[in-house]
Amino acid sequence: MAVHVNFLLLTGLTGIHSITTVSEVSVKAGSSISIPCLYDSKYINQVKYLCKGYFWSSCSYLVKTNQPSSSGQFLISDDKSQRIFTVTIEDLTHENTGYYWCAVEINKGDDVNKYIYLSVTGGTLSLYAKNQKLTGFNGDNITINCYYTNTGETKWCRLGISCVTRSSGSIDRTKVTISEGAHSVFNVTMSGLRTESSGWYWCAKGE
Repeated sequence: MAVHVNFLLLTGLTGIHSITTVSEVSVKAGSSISIPCLYDSKYINQVKYLCKGYFWSSCSYLVKTNQPSSSGQFLISDDKSQRIFTVTIEDLTHENTGYYWCAVEINKGDDVNKYIYLSVTGGTLSLYAKNQKLTGFNGDNITINCYYTNTGETKWCRLGISCVTRSSGSIDRTKVTISEGAHSVFNVTMSGLRTESSGWYWCAKGE
């Protein structure tokens, strides 16, 4: 069975209870980005959506799980088995820079939400990888190359679970090895993949 490893390059996380997501993402203009939003089990059957705006109270709906985007630029999917809904934004331009909100619709109550700041740039990113999704098979090893220009502590984390900050460790019983490569690259190897290894991960360098 295939094991899918999705990952993001980011500066932090926001939210630890109702919704957990990335707090800031930088992406090159012309590319696309998929942003995962991990939610509490009690929201499995609720409608999820993305809206844009500096203030939550006045943000504008972009896409919802029960209706498609009118522009076609925004896509949303809900993986109820992992309790993660994913928003994909395609053909990014500088106009897409701004604050977004992952949210869950609450019947007869206030919607729960967490913000994301998306920065679309034409320059070199301080942290990036060539692919956001990798696939392996049970028992395989998989290596992710994270390119960076900044300094600080190196981390490899699974969204909503734990991080490895040393040269070796494990996340959810999957072995993780971190090594420095040439030309400002650090390599993350996940060994002995299992079906349970599938999910969203992130790497960080410094802040």
